[in-house]
Amino acid sequence: MNHKMIIHTIGQVLLVEAALLLLPVFVSLLYAEWWGAGSLLISAAISLVCGAVLTLLTKKRKHSIYAKEGLIIVSLAWIAVSLVGALPFVISGAIPSYINALFETVSGFTTTGATILLDNQIESMGHGLLFWRSFTHWIGGMGVLVFVMAIISRTPDRTMNILRAEMPGPIVDKLVPRAKDTAKILYFIYIGLTLLLIILLLAGGMPLFDSVVYAMGTAGTGGFGIKADSLASYNHYLQWVITMFMLLFGVNFNIYYLILIRKFNQAFKSHEFWTYVCIFLVAATLVTVSIYPIYKNVGEAIRLSCFQVSSLLTTTGYSVADFTAWDAQLAKTLLIICMFIGGCAGSTAGGFKVSRLVILFKKVCNDLKKVLHPRATSVVKFEGKVVDDTVLSSLATYAAVYIMSFITILILLSLEANFSFEANFTAAASCFNNIGPIYDVASGTFTDYSALSKIVLIFAMLLGRLEIYPLLLTANPYTWIKK
Repeated sequence: MNHKMIIHTIGQVLLVEAALLLLPVFVSLLYAEWWGAGSLLISAAISLVCGAVLTLLTKKRKHSIYAKEGLIIVSLAWIAVSLVGALPFVISGAIPSYINALFETVSGFTTTGATILLDNQIESMGHGLLFWRSFTHWIGGMGVLVFVMAIISRTPDRTMNILRAEMPGPIVDKLVPRAKDTAKILYFIYIGLTLLLIILLLAGGMPLFDSVVYAMGTAGTGGFGIKADSLASYNHYLQWVITMFMLLFGVNFNIYYLILIRKFNQAFKSHEFWTYVCIFLVAATLVTVSIYPIYKNVGEAIRLSCFQVSSLLTTTGYSVADFTAWDAQLAKTLLIICMFIGGCAGSTAGGFKVSRLVILFKKVCNDLKKVLHPRATSVVKFEGKVVDDTVLSSLATYAAVYIMSFITILILLSLEANFSFEANFTAAASCFNNIGPIYDVASGTFTDYSALSKIVLIFAMLLGRLEIYPLLLTANPYTWIKK
């Protein structure tokens, strides 16, 4: 194993994080929040020193990165940025407990949006810290390592192994021959959509700071906001804009690349995309019917259902109504199901992913045909290509590990005697699928969970965002000693 390359890459990530921390410093200075600027500067300095030391100590190294190194680099990089990213909250006193600050930061980078902050704590937090809190969504949405690959001029060999380890979905392909160029294209699309969203929010009367913060939260499908009621107090135009862009950021970014190069037919032949659209339309329709008796207004029911289905399907977690209190079991059940489904592969959304569901459904249908016609030969196709047996096998294994991981998290949370099954179930689903909301808890936050449960949920958020294998393999001693 190339230990020096792993350490060197972590050092580069920390150097980049030090530079990124300067943006919220500028925001704090703009609003004359000296204490916020100071805490962010100290954190940037710590990140800079740690990154410089790790980089200099591993100057002489082999540049090759293979699959094992790629998985470990991704895991350790996400842990490192989270450990350092939590420091501004602790140093400033905004979140005195480091475990709470780490929970909030991991929730940000993994685009979960789960919070330990109460409403008054969010609204009293300084602009610079609020910016950093939502900026973690934007960075983590596309991926920490993808961002580093896009901006660093010299990247190591076989960086596709990093891209595959960090990007969500069963199959990850390069858009262009070089992985570094793929990362640049992805961020070009990502930045473009984010800027377009900011412009549309400004056009609807949202203040500049609010527009930037909510655009970053929407782009990363994260869900951190700056108001106690999330987006409920904003006008209907702004809510519809956020609804549409949550859906757009839940789409595989490969489709946007195909549109940019004018391969429209290929882009809109995506089976995953149309399945994703159908899931949204069916769920939104059923939720509308379910909540209509509550609001007794068709337009209101459509707006609320479209927003909440979009928010939970894309694992963003914003809200315009207290949907956990709806007296509509069908609507609440459908929203929980959406939490598990998630968005498309290659998007910023979390969850199990639509592509996996499509392939698994086709595999089940294929196996049923074999039972009825044992001698018949049939293959599973996805997006017009035959899915390799290796991919099908790994997908079935992933589904099994996914279910076992969720059950384990739920059992560990159930050790908390103060919370109902519904609260623990949605807490596990919310953190593992990187979505954020929790049911049946008075505060609507994770603040009352014990430190041990918060550590379990931190692990769950990282496990869900990195899609299980990188973190499990990194924690396995056999990974490090095997030659």
